Amino acid sequence: MPFGLVVRFTTRDASAAAGFDRLVAETLEEIRSREPGTLVYVSHVPEGEPNVRVFYELYEDREAFDRHEEQLHVKRFLAEREQFLTDTEVTFLNEVAGKRPVSARER
Repeated sequence: MPFGLVVRFTTRDASAAAGFDRLVAETLEEIRSREPGTLVYVSHVPEGEPNVRVFYELYEDREAFDRHEEQLHVKRFLAEREQFLTDTEVTFLNEVAGKRPVSARER
């Protein structure tokens, strides 16, 4: 069963938002090349909230998420992000219905 989450990050200011975005870009390079079970990993800026980032993450299943969390690049991201942030809110999601990317297992 696919597993997802939404994370809302609030950065200290514009400079912190820029630093956070650089860290995200570096982390995404590793996610793209090393995590086949990570189906979607996208950072958004909500309209009118330039210092907020909202992540949407979708994994093949809970085990793929757990593997994601164990990666060195993710551990680095989790440690280094704190210097940029004032708040983090996480919502875990269990899929009910919808259209989503096809996982490697479903091909």
